[in-house]
Amino acid sequence: MGTKDLRVARRNVRANVVRAPGPCAHWSSEDADFIREILDLVGDKWSVLIIGTLADGPVRYSDLADAIPGISQRMLTLTLKQLQRGGIVSRTAYAEVPPRVEYQLTGLGFSLLSTVLAMASWATEHQPEIRRHQRDFDAARAVATATDE
Repeated sequence: MGTKDLRVARRNVRANVVRAPGPCAHWSSEDADFIREILDLVGDKWSVLIIGTLADGPVRYSDLADAIPGISQRMLTLTLKQLQRGGIVSRTAYAEVPPRVEYQLTGLGFSLLSTVLAMASWATEHQPEIRRHQRDFDAARAVATATDE
C-alpha cells in the first residue's frame, strides 16, 4: 500500500468504523469523534496512573510527581491540564508561602475511577498469561529475524 493509499485509508477510518457491524455501527460521526477524543484522554497511561493516585483524595503536585515513577514534570503538567479541561480533575491553589497546589478527582473523575481500577485489576490478574504471550512472541520474532538474515 502506497503513501497516498495510506492517507486515504486514514481519512476514511471514521466512515469505515461507523459502517462496521458491532457496537460502533450505531454511533454517529460526531459521537465517534468524541469517543475517540475521550479515550485518548482517559486511556493514556499517565492519565490512568494520575486518576488512580488521586483515588484517596487531594494530592499536592510534588507528591503526585513522587507517586508516579517515570513521569516527567512536563507530562505531569500536560496530563493534569487535559484532565482538568475534561472535568475529571480539579486544581486548587492556596495563597500561601510557599504556594501550595492540590489536585483531586471531581465527581466525574470518581465516576471513572472504578473503570480505571478494574483495568488495573485485570492487568494484575492476567499478568502471568500476558508475560507468557510476550515471551512467546519475542522468541518467535527472534527466530524469524535470525532466519531472515
